[in-house]
Amino acid sequence: MSHIIERRYSEVVYPLHAILLAGTLPFFLGALLSDIAYAKSYNIQWQNFASWFLVGGLIFAGVALVFAIVDLFQTHRRGRGIGVYFLILLVTWVVGFFDALMHARDAWAGMPGGLILSAIVTLLACVAIWFGFCTPRIGGTK
Repeated sequence: MSHIIERRYSEVVYPLHAILLAGTLPFFLGALLSDIAYAKSYNIQWQNFASWFLVGGLIFAGVALVFAIVDLFQTHRRGRGIGVYFLILLVTWVVGFFDALMHARDAWAGMPGGLILSAIVTLLACVAIWFGFCTPRIGGTK
């Protein structure tokens, strides 16, 4: 009697990976909204909020990046498009890191660049989340 092992694609990521990946968007969006509030009110506390939101987003995106690296090197689980997802998440983290460096400057000195980088990193986080949840991974046996 022979057993047939069928590999199928599933749209599922690991639950912790999914939580961390989806958690990057509120942090980066919070940084963008804090930058917009700072640009309108000149209250320095909004700049501090944006810096803390960026740190949270970088932590979540960094751990999600570790999960993406693990998915990238697991050949029995890797599907098409995992490399693109990894690259987009890596670019999101790098741009977020430069945004955090921009926010480390004096309050108004980093304002136009910080706001633009926050908008870019928020858009990149949306794209990374889209690719992360839509990239097929090979499921288990049937």
